[in-house]
Amino acid sequence: MPGQAHAYGDDALGSHDALALAGLIRTGDLRRRDVIEAALRRAEQVDGALHAVQLLDAERALAAADHPRPGVFSGVPMFVKDNTDVAGLPTGHGSEAFTPRPAKGDAPFSRTLLGLGLVPLGKSRLPEFGFNATTEFMTQEPVRNPWNTDFSAGASSGGSAALVAAGVVPLAHANDGGGSIRIPAAACGLVGLKPTRGRFRSSPLERVLPVNIVGEGVVTRSVRDTAHFFASAEQPAGHRSLPPVGLVEGPGSRRLRIGLLLDSVTGVRTDDETRTAVEDTAALLTKLGHEVVPMPAPMGQQFADDFALYWGLLGFLMARLGPRLFAGLDVARLDALTVGLADHYRRQARDTVGAVRRLRRSKEVYARALRGFDAVLCPVLAHTTPRIGHLSPRQPFEELFPRLVDYVAFTPINNAAGSPALSLPMGATADGLPIGVQLMAAHGAERVLLELAYELEGAAPFRRLG
Repeated sequence: MPGQAHAYGDDALGSHDALALAGLIRTGDLRRRDVIEAALRRAEQVDGALHAVQLLDAERALAAADHPRPGVFSGVPMFVKDNTDVAGLPTGHGSEAFTPRPAKGDAPFSRTLLGLGLVPLGKSRLPEFGFNATTEFMTQEPVRNPWNTDFSAGASSGGSAALVAAGVVPLAHANDGGGSIRIPAAACGLVGLKPTRGRFRSSPLERVLPVNIVGEGVVTRSVRDTAHFFASAEQPAGHRSLPPVGLVEGPGSRRLRIGLLLDSVTGVRTDDETRTAVEDTAALLTKLGHEVVPMPAPMGQQFADDFALYWGLLGFLMARLGPRLFAGLDVARLDALTVGLADHYRRQARDTVGAVRRLRRSKEVYARALRGFDAVLCPVLAHTTPRIGHLSPRQPFEELFPRLVDYVAFTPINNAAGSPALSLPMGATADGLPIGVQLMAAHGAERVLLELAYELEGAAPFRRLG
């Protein structure tokens, strides 16, 4: 179709998901080197249109193919998001304000990824410090959506999502501080599961945040890839307060009571196409025997205001402390969104203590709201994927920030509360762009979400490019 950009073809990668590729490599039906070479060719084939690759390291990837690590995904190619260290590669955090140096070691979650046998091809792009909901920049080319390159690929894991949707790799690293696994998954037609806080190893920096909102994970094209990833990547000793996810291999037998939420905590009405996708999913779940009933939003406008303030606080800290964290960072070259966030925080800094206290309490508020429900069905985003430019950091902050707050109003609840949430590609716009729907669950209940995901995938197979 016009505007599409994908790399699917008759090579070693084919249209296999990660688990299938790993199995074919393990049995000798595919050679690791052939798989890696095919992925490198695919990256070069489509990145002129998508601009999703920050760095391609063919030499390292081919060396890894010749010296494989064991693991559930041994030999499978992937990308690491460029806010996470991989030893020897620079970590640029999507910023034009500094020139990154090669990392001295692997970040904790990079070690998790490598421990599964995954082979990094390089780094995927993100917006500056992951602050935006689109992967766009002040001067550089934006990351474009492979379903239609006039549209955003989402963010902040937009580069990873574009590469997976386009068939370059079957899965890629993503992380989520306000929706950054689920938003690009929704925009690009992928599966994106944000974990319960504490499920996976996190970076030391995340642990010193006033409210740890960041969760690590992957974006994939199949539920089973996400399920096998979670089973293999959760902390070996487990988090003392979390039940293990274990390996989920199909739908559950228990019929569930699922809350239905159509409009966000800001009160902004969800657009018609997104609303239809959620309502159609509710009808399908009902047909499958689940009980779907309307529920009130678990939080209100105060939560949206508090999270917006915290968003600003992170921009303020980057503007103040960035030069200490990143050698050579020039504050004068930070993008307009980061600067605008810092200014937004300065104007409301007096509210910091109360906002942080309420955000920390959101775990308990969320748990109370979910009493009587096994899961919640809602949109990922308040409207369909926007065109490139609508959320660009080049837009005046006074126009951009309200757009962002309204657009992403559903996803931050789970970041503050630390609860799991899943984006599934269950709908499409009139012109064929994916629409994601979101399933949320109680703390530690990723298994419930994966069982529902298998059931929905089986009843309404996900569309793919190619």
